[in-house]
Amino acid sequence: MTVMKMLLMSMLALIMAFMFVNLEGCAAAEDEETQETQETNPCEGAKLTDGFENTDCLDDDGIVVVPEQSGSEVTAGYKGELPTNATPIMTTYREAGLCPVNVHWHLGAEHLSAGQFDRDGKGPTAENESRRLAGEARLGLRCHHYDENNSKFTTEYEWQYCEGMHVGETYEVHWPHSAMGHCGTKWQYQTPFYDGVFCNLSALVTTHGSIGVQGQVFTIVNDEDNTYDDMFDGAWMDGTHWKDVAYYTGSTTGTSRDNTICSKYAPITWQVDRTCHLISASSFDNMCKMMKEQSDDMHSDLHAHGAREIVLDKYAADNHA
Repeated sequence: MTVMKMLLMSMLALIMAFMFVNLEGCAAAEDEETQETQETNPCEGAKLTDGFENTDCLDDDGIVVVPEQSGSEVTAGYKGELPTNATPIMTTYREAGLCPVNVHWHLGAEHLSAGQFDRDGKGPTAENESRRLAGEARLGLRCHHYDENNSKFTTEYEWQYCEGMHVGETYEVHWPHSAMGHCGTKWQYQTPFYDGVFCNLSALVTTHGSIGVQGQVFTIVNDEDNTYDDMFDGAWMDGTHWKDVAYYTGSTTGTSRDNTICSKYAPITWQVDRTCHLISASSFDNMCKMMKEQSDDMHSDLHAHGAREIVLDKYAADNHA
């Protein structure tokens, strides 16, 4: 009897051991599956392309056949000529349920604010030289801050993270926001920004209510008196920044569009600071450092993109506020 008990106990022990090994294997498989899911970018390839190709702005009869375009003039009191039924988001994007999904910038301003960034602006080099330094990126409009006799505008900064940037130059920073972003996760920030904007299409209500861009224009200086440590997450807002803001609906920008070829990614909300501000080079470089730390590869946004020419009044929405 004792021998039989010992055999039964041994068999029971083997069965328990076998079950434990299998359970452990299942748990390990589940952990691996969870880890694989977490490491797979859920927004990759989310950009909508079919039906959104750039197109002629006018038909053969000279009639505007596209939605409102960007960037436009944003001087206080300006209104475009193109009628639209779209209404821009007038609250903060956070209050509207949007989160930032990308940050990038353009060489010069893509908007025009009279007396702030316009055709009378100035910078450290001739236009052709700035284009060469930026890898042939088209130069937009410039601010009025540059002073060739002040070293903070002329002493180059030792950039560690941003690429092809220059002290004294004007840049327009864009923070695309979306209600369809993978908000609050490590996949929130995406390059190209379209992947972040369209990551979860089920959250789309209207394009102008679900997608918005913050725009803010800066001249870079080499000093620490104009430092803002959180440029990565959105526009600089305090008592002197983001005080005079234009609101309107428009489109995506960039040099694949101009006043002949237009964007179909519209209408979306734009909120643009009408004032040009100084920003320290170290603040910009810190933003690039944070970009390099994201789960998605944002390397192609570490340099300035070319600026679209200012859109004609007939392509700009009549809802500027």
